[in-house]
Amino acid sequence: MLGAALLAVLPLLPWVDARLALPGWLGGPVDWPKVGLLAFLHACWESVAQGLPTPCLRLVRRLRQSVLRSLGRSPAPRAGLGREPVRPSANTFLPVLFAGVLMLPPAAAALVALPAALTGAAGAPRLLRRAWNAAQFALAAWPAAALFHLLSGPRLLLGSRYPAALLPALAAVLVFCLVNGALVAGIRLLAERRSPAELARGALTVLGPPAFVHALGGLMMAVLWQGPYGAFAALLALLPLSVSAWVFAQGHRERAAHRATVEALVQAVEIKDAYTRGHSERVGRASVLIADQLGMTGERLRTLHFAGTLHDVGKLGVATELLRRNGPLTEAERRAVEVHPEYGHDLVRGIDFLGEAHSGILHHHERMDGRGYPHGLAGERIPEFARIIAVADAFDSMTSTRSYRRGRPVPEAVTELRRCAGSQFDPLMVEALVTAVDRCGWQPVLPAAPEADAAVPDIPLGVPEPAPRTVAR
Repeated sequence: MLGAALLAVLPLLPWVDARLALPGWLGGPVDWPKVGLLAFLHACWESVAQGLPTPCLRLVRRLRQSVLRSLGRSPAPRAGLGREPVRPSANTFLPVLFAGVLMLPPAAAALVALPAALTGAAGAPRLLRRAWNAAQFALAAWPAAALFHLLSGPRLLLGSRYPAALLPALAAVLVFCLVNGALVAGIRLLAERRSPAELARGALTVLGPPAFVHALGGLMMAVLWQGPYGAFAALLALLPLSVSAWVFAQGHRERAAHRATVEALVQAVEIKDAYTRGHSERVGRASVLIADQLGMTGERLRTLHFAGTLHDVGKLGVATELLRRNGPLTEAERRAVEVHPEYGHDLVRGIDFLGEAHSGILHHHERMDGRGYPHGLAGERIPEFARIIAVADAFDSMTSTRSYRRGRPVPEAVTELRRCAGSQFDPLMVEALVTAVDRCGWQPVLPAAPEADAAVPDIPLGVPEPAPRTVAR
């Protein structure tokens, strides 16, 4: 990859151009101020799209901190420092790169993404990832710019011949996206061992509406840049896309804050009831598997994941001794435990972003035959989120090995869920879980060591029947 990227920029060297007699449009002449300005603009707008301070702002802050330290004063911490990027593994703002493809020779277009790739955020190993990102966009830009020139794109663009100039521009953007998607899919195939079909679907998503909008932005930027008002007019073309990128970054920050809130509540529950460590997250994951099989998507699927993860948050209001009791509970103790859905609902009622999750948390112990709690709802009167969580909760409870009892194999848990379908569980949700587990698999929670496995007892399958209700007189 790095070698291929270096070969792509070799035509910029005068002695290479002279010895190999390459076509002039491959390497030069190069308008270096334009290359530098495009690279700077891409670095700035990429920072905005990632929700990070721009390079200029970072430089100003560092200079200010240096001045304050030289005066013996401690600089106050600034908002934004230490933030993680919105999408650390991908460039999110492409119009400037597309404009470079349309305005520069291929070898120069390959350099536009270089500063942002080398200075942007990257995971470990940081140096290798940054080098990969730089090479990836260089190799995507080079063939796109070459195709644009072969299709006489620069001549049509300078002559303002529309719509004829649109065809080479869109062809160049298409090549950029295809090469970029193929490189990303290839590295994931090697590093993450994902299936080729999954990677092919991921690669094709780069050709969706966002890529088309960014392509139009890049084309408009190139047209305005080469007009009478130059780069200033081109910057105006970026304003609408800049606003949308900033809004997207802020939305991502908000969703990250929501996840942090949910994780903090789950951690509090697991500290209180260590026996069920990891149970909340697995129920959230199993709930998503069921909902995905039912065709649920988007924001509702995300809310269901929160509901499944927080379904036992009401245990914070139950005595720890009752939660950790290995033996049977008295009638009064059982009723004290059964009140946890209402505690959970009261606890999260003021969290607006949970929305439909409130009813899922409150009713996840209802039964289809109306003998559940806390309100004794039956059939379709039980909210859909609660019917999904009930199946996911029982499935994970039966397949998980805990310190006081052994988990059951997945086939036995599935048999038990089907036996209870119709009376305790919604049959539609049970079959959705069975299909999803067959398709995606499920890893039961096993004991830490063979000795521990031998120490825990077997337990009967199934969820205990509810105690008969006493009628108050």
